Amino acid sequence: MAFSSDDYCFACGEKNPIGLHLKFEPEGDKYVAKKIIAREYEGYANVVHGGILTTMLDEAMGNYVQEKYHEQAMTARLEIRYHVPTPIEQELKISAWQDSKKLNIITMKAQIQTADEVVTAEATAKFALVSLK
Repeated sequence: MAFSSDDYCFACGEKNPIGLHLKFEPEGDKYVAKKIIAREYEGYANVVHGGILTTMLDEAMGNYVQEKYHEQAMTARLEIRYHVPTPIEQELKISAWQDSKKLNIITMKAQIQTADEVVTAEATAKFALVSLK
């Protein structure tokens, strides 16, 4: 089954009116996006919901894999580590980079940090490149 985009992805789709609209750009050996998360995505008072953080980390890593390999990939395993609460309504930097690759499995890492460079959450994931030919 081939996957296609209709630009409605919750994380990066421009057409999704309630989406995060993340836009990643290369920065050295990483893919990076900056984003201010609105209160609508709050968990506890003034804190970004953990599910939103997970979505942003997964999207960063998946975006990196897609841009680097120009192949479709699926998240096979995802592990999140929350360090400190991530504040809403403040600029956050979401970064992803490749850790290793073995055959069609790519191990990725990602993090979210505040403007003053406090790492609030980290992720490690394995992505499987999916051959659709």
